[in-house]
Amino acid sequence: MKRLGRSVHGGWRRAGAHTLIRQGRDVELLHRATGFATLALVTLAPLLIVVAAADPLGRGGFALWLADGMGLSGRSARVLTDIISPPRKVIGTTSVLGGVALAIFGVAFGGSVQNGYERIWSLPSGPWHRVWRQAAWMIAMTAYLYQEVQTRSLVSGPERIALSSASGVLFFWWGQRFLLGGQVRWSDLLPGAVATMAGLVGLRLFSYFVFTPLIVTNAINYGAVGVVLVVESWLIGVGYVVYGGALLGRWVLDRHGRRNQAGQTRPPPALP
Repeated sequence: MKRLGRSVHGGWRRAGAHTLIRQGRDVELLHRATGFATLALVTLAPLLIVVAAADPLGRGGFALWLADGMGLSGRSARVLTDIISPPRKVIGTTSVLGGVALAIFGVAFGGSVQNGYERIWSLPSGPWHRVWRQAAWMIAMTAYLYQEVQTRSLVSGPERIALSSASGVLFFWWGQRFLLGGQVRWSDLLPGAVATMAGLVGLRLFSYFVFTPLIVTNAINYGAVGVVLVVESWLIGVGYVVYGGALLGRWVLDRHGRRNQAGQTRPPPALP
């Protein structure tokens, strides 16, 4: 057993996994994932509710967006829809001031994601006048989520899996490059985008088998609060995957890639 333990430990160190775990602690991965979930719930969700309410195609509103992202179906999807769906008149009752506040909150969410990427790549924080990048990223993300929901009724099976995977990789690939202001090469960002999308696929499968029955149980036992807690737990998972996928891409580059061609005039410094 001791020999097996030494072999496993040696293989672990040779693979560099201990470095990845240390880097995850350095960037406070779990803390950032929790912050991601909180901001998504209190700032991003209201913005998406307004966008979904204004959807001219009327494909079920925000609750359908959320159920589709979590991979819910059947009774769990109906429970989520009954609790979270806002009335269609929400777009008519949203004031100009409320719309501006939602936009500001959305930009704050984009700024949080940008800060996480900058920390992962050991880059200085972008100047304040680049806030337009955060706004543009939010618009692109909303469009990405919108097309994900719309394709649900157009294609299914392997075709939708291929389309969702390709669009997801493209969005997270472009999103890192855009929020980082082009300071990292496209080729260096691709592994992180692929890892992020793979993680989201895994999270969707986990959600299907775990959160689907849990939503119904929590709705019966705790009501709307129980459903919101499940949604918040899922959002923490999404945040963990978004930041963890980018971190894994950085680790792959440092461990197995071309360190001397990191997209700047010099390679990005190692994480502290």
